[in-house]
Amino acid sequence: MEHRSSIEIKTEWDIVAARQLGRNEAKSTGFGTVDQARITTAISELARNIYLYAGKGRIEIVPITVGVRVGLLITATDEGPGISDLQKVMTDGYTTSGGLGAGMPGVKRLMDDFRVETEVGVGTTITATKWLH
Repeated sequence: MEHRSSIEIKTEWDIVAARQLGRNEAKSTGFGTVDQARITTAISELARNIYLYAGKGRIEIVPITVGVRVGLLITATDEGPGISDLQKVMTDGYTTSGGLGAGMPGVKRLMDDFRVETEVGVGTTITATKWLH
């Protein structure tokens, strides 16, 4: 049976809750403290982007097994404005929020697999996977 955890992102407190959920899922999946921190940071960044740019959305965390590989699949979904210039957003140091600009390139570096599907006026779905090594 597949186990799924998800949280609606509507307030800043939801970002904190998503981080905590991610840490718990990472720990129960068997990730060490360093990878727990990576996963938690990635979730925090994805949740913050939903909150800042889309207003609301969802973070879903699913433990997955593919053959002998075990990991966590994180999906961030929103029905916000979409990303008009994905190439720019994926550039290191680019920020529209006045943040550190770790943003999406940071999430991509923290995780093993990373995919963005976005359509202007429709929304964005980002999937990121971390595998146990």
